[in-house]
Amino acid sequence: MIPFLDLKTINAPYMKAFSQAATRVIESGWYILGKEVNAFEDAFAEYCESRYAVGVASGLDALVLIFRAYKEMGVLKEGDEVIVPANTYIASILAVSENGLTPVFVEPDLDTYNLDPQKIEEAITPRTKAILAVHLYGQSANMREIGKIAKKYDLKVVEDGAQAHGARHFGKRVGSLGDAAGFSFYPGKNLGALGDGGAVTTDDLALAETVRILRNYGSGRKYENRYKGLNSRLDEIQAAFLSVKLPYLDANNAKRAEIAKEYLRRIDNEKLVLPVVEEGNEHVWHLFVVRTKERDALQKHLEQRGIATMIHYPIPPHKQDAYREYGGLHLFLTEQIHHEILSIPLHEMLGKKEVEEIISALQDF
Repeated sequence: MIPFLDLKTINAPYMKAFSQAATRVIESGWYILGKEVNAFEDAFAEYCESRYAVGVASGLDALVLIFRAYKEMGVLKEGDEVIVPANTYIASILAVSENGLTPVFVEPDLDTYNLDPQKIEEAITPRTKAILAVHLYGQSANMREIGKIAKKYDLKVVEDGAQAHGARHFGKRVGSLGDAAGFSFYPGKNLGALGDGGAVTTDDLALAETVRILRNYGSGRKYENRYKGLNSRLDEIQAAFLSVKLPYLDANNAKRAEIAKEYLRRIDNEKLVLPVVEEGNEHVWHLFVVRTKERDALQKHLEQRGIATMIHYPIPPHKQDAYREYGGLHLFLTEQIHHEILSIPLHEMLGKKEVEEIISALQDF
């Protein structure tokens, strides 16, 4: 069986360095917000071409804290509207609603599955204050056009970079394309920890400092609490593990890109719609997603051939029970995508033999 993702194999090359990092942290006697977090924050900010990075407990918390910080800074207030892609994982929407803000769902571009800039302006109202751009599957949203719209209407742009560590848009890294960005280091991400973790990147010093305070109970100085904050801190040991892996991220993304290139070159089946890379984008292929009207049959076919797959995602946020107040929305493209997409195995440790088997199975469908 070819697994969809084998984290043990993916992390195997780093085991010696992980052991050394863990020993270093344990022997230091300092386990929360210490040297390891500081060092990773500096390295990740530099990698993302951003002035600041703030380590937090998860990707969801990264986004929650960005919007929360903007509220504390007076940039946003309760009830303000945020343009969100309808086609995304629910965490993107949770970050908005958790802060008492109103998500306004906008349909995707059917080629890239990302937020369609051409549909944003018609969704803007006097209450619109921000755009949340999700870089889905490893490809940047069309930030050039989104940026133009944001400038025209004086809107903040927040990036959800959870699936796009290292991706570029016209040469510029994800994480430096908007006013702030949230990243996840969930184990299955291109840059994955061995547990949960996340980070905020930004060039805005005031925002970075507000997030730093909010993540630590709202405290900038011990036992003095400026805000009603959270406990959302990146662990020292996870920061140490991430520091081990970060120098290899570009090389691993390049391996993913080579596999994706092979898939795109050799899969030729009229029943399948393959991914499209938008002009100016350097895709990092967190996921390789195909689309077909016979999705369930394709998944069964691949399973019979010993190939595991996943659906990212079977139910769009506006159709989840958690957001039943939006259940009456009819978002045709989003709903079509969620009924037709299937993710096939793609990661840096996938062997040539496995790639051949996957291509062959897709050709035979």
